[in-house]
Amino acid sequence: MQDKYKRVYNFSAGPAVLPVEVLETARDEMLNYQGSGMSVMEMSHRSKTYDNIIKEAEKDLRELIDIPQNYKVLFLQGGAHLQFSAVPVNLLKNGVADYIVTGQWAKKAYVEAQKYGKINKVATSEDKNFSYIPDCSDLDIDENADYVYICENNTIYGTKFWTLPNTKGKVLVSDMSSCFLSEPVDVTKYGLIFAGVQKNVGPAGVQIVIVREDLLSDELPKWAPTMLNYKIHADKDSLYNTPPAYGIYICGLVFKWLKKLGGLKVMKEINEKKAKILYDFLDGSKLFKGTVEKNSRSLMNIPFVTGSDEMDKKFIEEVTKAGLVQLKGHRSVGGMRASLYNAMPIEGVIALVEFMKKFESEN
Repeated sequence: MQDKYKRVYNFSAGPAVLPVEVLETARDEMLNYQGSGMSVMEMSHRSKTYDNIIKEAEKDLRELIDIPQNYKVLFLQGGAHLQFSAVPVNLLKNGVADYIVTGQWAKKAYVEAQKYGKINKVATSEDKNFSYIPDCSDLDIDENADYVYICENNTIYGTKFWTLPNTKGKVLVSDMSSCFLSEPVDVTKYGLIFAGVQKNVGPAGVQIVIVREDLLSDELPKWAPTMLNYKIHADKDSLYNTPPAYGIYICGLVFKWLKKLGGLKVMKEINEKKAKILYDFLDGSKLFKGTVEKNSRSLMNIPFVTGSDEMDKKFIEEVTKAGLVQLKGHRSVGGMRASLYNAMPIEGVIALVEFMKKFESEN
């Protein structure tokens, strides 16, 4: 399949690889979507045709992760960064929230939230460069906290919450941007989930928010921007303003691809198999080493190093020439990072490991 289109194996952390099957469908429907005579990116978001697209996307998403009826699904814009503001603007009632800082995105969210209230850092893994998830079984949760915030999968540092924190009855908010739809989720354990889709679900420009109805409010502060008000978007079925229409259409195709595959239980099994191939090699390699403590390892983002900046650079140059691209680590940490999102075929991971074996034997 990769050879047919002369496609590279794209390990980018986002925007990231999409299923070829989805891209083929989008290609075939580009000029004339299902007899409408136009592309989805040309049609009015108020048309019956587009209304069917967005409603079907929501229906399929609800089925994929079994979203209860008392949760609203919002398709928004602004990326995860806008949610760093939207979450405190909507959820701070007592003016207090607790944040668990396990990487750069959680840290940015923590800093942003401080503009709106008293924000406590109740746990962090900064002491070891975010290479692990701290024990969150007995945190000093503020009795007035409106919510507890986590970034569930750390894209840059390659860590994952495999056990959710004990919030002691407080609402749990999770940024799931880089693990959304990679595994089954019990939505009832969360008050709010949000995810930028450009990592694992669709093209950049769409933000999905799943929020429990009782957390929606008409009584936000007068200064609160209208576009940040979840209830307004929920009341208008994500059509308060012109939505990122084409991006939502692609997300809908990805939802159907996942359902056809067998759902998120099957997807998780595939993701575990892919990650095991790379982790097993890293654990036995004399040159390459993973950077994350084993019990905190992500299935989606796997950072690794050689221990030499010069050798890292050489590896990135050579592996890129071999058609295995976007393996350079985030600029803040260096090294390498392989993002193994849902659409990365297992053949891509095998090809990467084979190249790493060859590189190690030659260096």
